[in-house]
Amino acid sequence: MSNTSVLPVKPMEIGHGGSYISPIPALAEISSRSAGWRGIALESFRNIPACSIPVHEHPAHFLNLLTAGQVKCKWTSGGHSGSAEHGPGTIFLLPAGTRDSLSWSGPTSRIVAAMEPQFLARAFEETAHLPDIELREIWTFQDRHIQALMRALLADLEDGSPAGPLYGESLGVALAHYLTRRYAARNQRDREYRGGMPSARLNRVVDFIRQNCGREIRLWELANLAGMSPHYFCQLFKQSTGTSPHQFLLRSRIARAKELLRNRDFTVSHAAVATGFADQSHFTKVFRRMVGVTPAQFRALL
Repeated sequence: MSNTSVLPVKPMEIGHGGSYISPIPALAEISSRSAGWRGIALESFRNIPACSIPVHEHPAHFLNLLTAGQVKCKWTSGGHSGSAEHGPGTIFLLPAGTRDSLSWSGPTSRIVAAMEPQFLARAFEETAHLPDIELREIWTFQDRHIQALMRALLADLEDGSPAGPLYGESLGVALAHYLTRRYAARNQRDREYRGGMPSARLNRVVDFIRQNCGREIRLWELANLAGMSPHYFCQLFKQSTGTSPHQFLLRSRIARAKELLRNRDFTVSHAAVATGFADQSHFTKVFRRMVGVTPAQFRALL
């Protein structure tokens, strides 16, 4: 199953009069724009002032999580208006194609995410033939599972995405699965995953990760290699290996780094680049967290 048409999305750009504007009157503190994710995007904002946002249309499914502030929110969507008190943990879910206007009364901090419609549909084999899955428009609710997944996406960005786009896209698939099962307009039936991944497919994926751990590896790439949907792949890979794809990639990178550090011809900087890390500082941080010592200390102990 091919997913090559799943493209990067920009979370805070929304259609307005045939053009695109940014509705949040503040600069994002953290953004996934440079993380390389495809089909899902996320940004975090602090201390956004009170504002009024004119009528606009969302080209992607949109999630907004309030993380700080207690405000009155007013909105108009589909000819209907509403208002509610929003505090930390409040979420609103706006499906692609939603046209709305809104305002809030005071400063807030938020995490916002956007998901391409095809990303949502193609995460599952049983819906991969669909152009989209219809989600319900909900303006005020709380859901600890959505909150946890959005915060996990943010944490990956804060950590520098040590597994590249693989972890972010895996979290995106988990979020897509939850939204589809909980908030789709029509109930989607869950498949049961038993017995793990067939050994030939698993070995093909494992060998590929080990041989290519020094470059960017995408979730869709691994799922295609296994011949299954991203969600199905993540479930069966973990059943078969006891670890998630992104954790397996990180462990493969660190194992390869140890081999390189045993060779005195390789500097720590060379080992970092050869194993897919953005720079030596990032490599050192991840290596120390996973091994217990820095790369330089590891080499000194040899």
